[in-house]
This record gives sequence, C-alpha cells and structure tokens, in this order.
Amino acid sequence: MSETVAVVLAAGKGTRMKSSLPKVLHTVCGRPMIEFVLDAARAAGAARFIVVVGFEADMVKDALKDHDDVEFALQVEQNGTGHAVMMCAEQLAAHDGPVLVLAGDTPLLNTDSLAGLVDELSANNASCVVGTAMTEQNEGLGRVVRDQSGEFQKIVEQRDTTPEEAAIREINTGCYAFECADLLSALQQLRPENQQAEYYLTDCPAILKLQGKQVSASARLTIEEAMGVNTQDQLAAVELVLNQRAASANV
Repeated sequence: MSETVAVVLAAGKGTRMKSSLPKVLHTVCGRPMIEFVLDAARAAGAARFIVVVGFEADMVKDALKDHDDVEFALQVEQNGTGHAVMMCAEQLAAHDGPVLVLAGDTPLLNTDSLAGLVDELSANNASCVVGTAMTEQNEGLGRVVRDQSGEFQKIVEQRDTTPEEAAIREINTGCYAFECADLLSALQQLRPENQQAEYYLTDCPAILKLQGKQVSASARLTIEEAMGVNTQDQLAAVELVLNQRAASANV
C-alpha cells in the first residue's frame, strides 16, 4: 500500500474558547492539542501531513515548525470543511494512496482506530471509510444514515436533519479514510446547498456512493475519541482523560 497522507483541519478560530489563541494551539497536558492528533496519525502510519491553517496561520506554522513531516495549506475564508480540504488539492494531486482527514481539535483520537480505518479502506478496495461512533448524546452532531440493509447512505448535519434522521444515534466523528483520487473527484462536485451555504466534506461519501463506489461507515471509534474541544470546559475534560490514560499506562 502507498504511504498515508493525513490532512488535519486547523483553520478555525474557536470563538467559544474566548481566547485570541488559535483553537488547536490550546495546550493539553502541556502540549498543543493538535500534536496529539499528529501523534495518533503518525503511529497509525501517516508519513506526511498537510495541516490546513487559517486564523492566525503564522502562529500555527511556528508552533509546528519542528515537525519535519508537516506542510501547510492556507484557507483564507472558512467556507466549510469541504472547502478546507479543497485547499490541499494541489498538494494531493500527485499522491496515489490513502488520505486520512482529521480535525485538529480532537486530541483523544486513538492510533488503533485510525489504523483500522486505513486498513478497512484497503481490505474492501473502498473509496471512503467514514469513522463513526454510537452515542445517546447526539445533539449537534452529524447523523449517519444507512439503508434497510445497513449499508451507508449519507451523513446529514444536525441543522439539515428530518425528525427521523435527528433520532439516529450513530454519529459522524469527523475522521475519514479516502482513496486520494476519489476524494479529489468528489471535492470538485461539492455544492454549498445547505442552510450554512458551505462546502461540506460530509457530502463527499454520498457523492462517491452515488457514483457506484464502495463507501462504508465503520463504528470503530468511541464518542470519547470524537470529542472536539470547543470550550474551556471541554479542554479541561480532555485533559482529565489524557491524565487518566497516562496513569493507566504507568500501572
């Protein structure tokens, strides 16, 4: 298998953090939270990283300057997650192999989960594997819609759900494994036809599915892993979990 490239989304301001610091640079256990994402993906086999920067881009670049396997793509205007990955198209153009797409504010990701997504992509000769989790606390999260046979159909963002879709307990974690050429093709077909008028990366799996490509949803992540940090309280909760993990590892 070709080497894995990881695209890490890190352009957001993180307004609810009530800080002038880019969200991904807030520290957890003394380190910027994005470094935990890089560590997990690196251990899962990612050999190259494209970090999408936007708000205070130079600060993020400076914080990661010692990571030799990291390069950057600039998202000047934040027009959605799909738009963010579009900013990497030129850097991905020559890549032939898997692409992990991850959020830079999810420091609880586990290496085994990410490696599993890439392994599943290869084993099933798939175009995309969506990492999902099961939770009763699904408010605000994208729902994973399956057909009657249990096959993946689409991801629907909370604000765009029907009442039936809103009741679904399987959620999108924001972690994906794509075959690069198929990802680039799907990105070209994205349209901002939603309430936010944004380009949703979550539409890419459904686009590929409609083309007859193999797309699957894999509930191999926990809701804990998918916990994005949007507030200071969430930052404290993540730090507690990481401390508990460290203590367990030292027993």
